[in-house]
Amino acid sequence: MQGHTQQREEKPMERKDPAVLLRGLRGRCPACGEGRLFRRFSKVAPACSACGEDLHHHRADDFPAYLVIVIVGHIVVPLTLWVELAYAPSYWVHALIWGPLIVGLSLAMLQPLKGFVVALQWQMGMHGFGEARRLRA
Repeated sequence: MQGHTQQREEKPMERKDPAVLLRGLRGRCPACGEGRLFRRFSKVAPACSACGEDLHHHRADDFPAYLVIVIVGHIVVPLTLWVELAYAPSYWVHALIWGPLIVGLSLAMLQPLKGFVVALQWQMGMHGFGEARRLRA
């Protein structure tokens, strides 16, 4: 029972480091901050090229895309309503304004948010990250 309690005492220290999440937002390895987190636009590298940390454990799945949808929606919908009420442009003007903005914001946010989710999973020891750290230690 003491070993289990001791493990719980060690984990909160790791969880309180906000630098881990910032590394993920920047697309860097959550462990060292040096290696690249992605090998392609949205493909996470199997391991860090700098420290060798295994990154294949992540299970980001669709969560980053859902976050992008929520954030972009909260930015674009109020702006669209404001423009409609203030200027009442025709539909083709709305399409020209909001279409590129939505696509641009979505592409700009997807990789940082996926990096954030992977870093969060790493920090919390989810989906095999915690077990891999215990085996290394």
